[in-house]
Amino acid sequence: MTNENSGLIANTVAGEYLSPTALAFDANSSKIYIAEKTAKQIAVLDTRTGDTNKLTNLDTEPTGLALSKDGSKLYVTTGLDFGSVKVVDTATGQVIITLNAAHGPLSPVLSNDEQKLFVCSQYENKVVVIDLKTNKQIADILVSRQPVAAALTPDGSKLFVANFLPSGNAAEVSVIDTKTDTLITNIKLPNGSIDVQKICISPDGKYVYATCVLARYHLPTTQLDRGWMNTNALAVIDANSNTFVNTVLLDELNLGAANPYGLACTKDGKHLVVTHSGTHELSLIDAEAMHKKLAAVKTGQNTSTGSDTYRNVPNDLAFMTGIRHRIRLKGIGPRDVTIAGDKVYIAEYFSGSLGVVNLTSPDISNVTSISLGVEPELTLARKGEIFFHDASYCFQNWQSCATCHPADGRVDGINWDLLNDGIGNPKQTKSLLFSHKTSPVMVTGIRPDAETAVRSGIRYIQFSERPELDAVAIDEYLKSLQPIPSPYLKKNATEETRLSEAAEKGKALFVKARCADCHSGPYYTDQKKYNIGLGTGREKETPFDTPSLVEIWRTAPYLYNGRAATIKEVLVKFNKEDKHGVTSDLTDEQLNNLAEFILSL
Repeated sequence: MTNENSGLIANTVAGEYLSPTALAFDANSSKIYIAEKTAKQIAVLDTRTGDTNKLTNLDTEPTGLALSKDGSKLYVTTGLDFGSVKVVDTATGQVIITLNAAHGPLSPVLSNDEQKLFVCSQYENKVVVIDLKTNKQIADILVSRQPVAAALTPDGSKLFVANFLPSGNAAEVSVIDTKTDTLITNIKLPNGSIDVQKICISPDGKYVYATCVLARYHLPTTQLDRGWMNTNALAVIDANSNTFVNTVLLDELNLGAANPYGLACTKDGKHLVVTHSGTHELSLIDAEAMHKKLAAVKTGQNTSTGSDTYRNVPNDLAFMTGIRHRIRLKGIGPRDVTIAGDKVYIAEYFSGSLGVVNLTSPDISNVTSISLGVEPELTLARKGEIFFHDASYCFQNWQSCATCHPADGRVDGINWDLLNDGIGNPKQTKSLLFSHKTSPVMVTGIRPDAETAVRSGIRYIQFSERPELDAVAIDEYLKSLQPIPSPYLKKNATEETRLSEAAEKGKALFVKARCADCHSGPYYTDQKKYNIGLGTGREKETPFDTPSLVEIWRTAPYLYNGRAATIKEVLVKFNKEDKHGVTSDLTDEQLNNLAEFILSL
């Protein structure tokens, strides 16, 4: 990684990784504001001089940025659980007001008149609307599942929201009417669409674009060649009619472009840029050529050997040939991206740097990286975090561990046939939180411990051979994961979390219903396997591992094959004989209380 920054780098947090994750560009002052997640601070880069300085310290992690039109105020979403919005005076770096926000706040978006702020609440599945005249929340808009990014149409009439995880077998993009603050519709993406990270709208307001992974989960995981398991994609939506247009793949025939993440349009709308966090690349896309080719295929023209029909475009690894230019970055772990003049700036999460690509001649000689400060020496856990997210170690670079275990080792919300316990029996992706403390692992407990599972994943999911030290590092990263407090919890006057009144009642029922017999201890599992009648078909007599209930609130759907949409369905619909807790004699209110306690863990 090269360092172009000749200016003074001041006041970085000693001993902390910076982890730049979100960017906001102020064209008036030619400055880029940078949310540095791990360092819990905001930095600012002067694009004219290359000088980088800290703007302000925060009390928790920044997760998103929005800048007022005059550049005087920076709205910063903060916190991974019960969060807030910090309003920062960009002239002084002072936090002038703190606004209450929902659980897991992300992607703040200002209305065109700057009277309202829209904030994604990832873990409450809603968008919060804050009136900036009164600084009060005026609306909660339920969307789909885990909203993580949003973009406003140029006329300000609609907000398009990217939902990270699938609802059913595919993720959705939600559309909000910003005048009435109500949901218009949820647009379903193609089957297997997961990990939707970012969203942007073309300057003319015609199209919405979203980065995502297109999972081929209906196939057994016997190989990776030509995107057999996962392909990496860009979804296109018609912004006027709120309808899905198509999905194009960003990979090549024998070389994946794993984990598309950041996304931006050039000012003239002619090009799109996409960061690939798994392969440390930038895609430069000729948007006009892409739309022209999509229109041609729709009319029946055979423009590509892999796209004989419009419906087959999401399977065509050659569709973007000649349309998309692939650029290797100097830093690693690219996240958010912004365009300033003729340059693209990329938040390089694991390098603590900003990548820079010149659009006038985007070849390797014009790719640089600006250091944002001195990064401490990598710990074993940090190395493991890098390996976990790095697809360059995978056969043909199709996926990383984080593809199926996104958001710090959690779930992708779909079933996979991983072959570890036979073929033709797909099962839910499990969260890796506390996996090293709750052996055996996998749904059927087929692996004796998480260490074995990590090494099996490298060999049989990434189809790779790695040094033992790499696997040890991944172990250390996974051991470092900590649970996020449930959105079902309440906060008291001293900001301490507590159970709700309903959950307190459910806690007593958890013991009475004998749920605690098996879901015991600090991780709510006795680490044993049982056949309690949950298996179906050829797995009717299969014993399943008792899963931990910690963070169960974020791992729906439930049961080994995801056939229970809610915890209440687990307690009622799929527990007819009281083998999975004695719940048949509970009233509906008691069942709701019990479910709320479980979802509070």
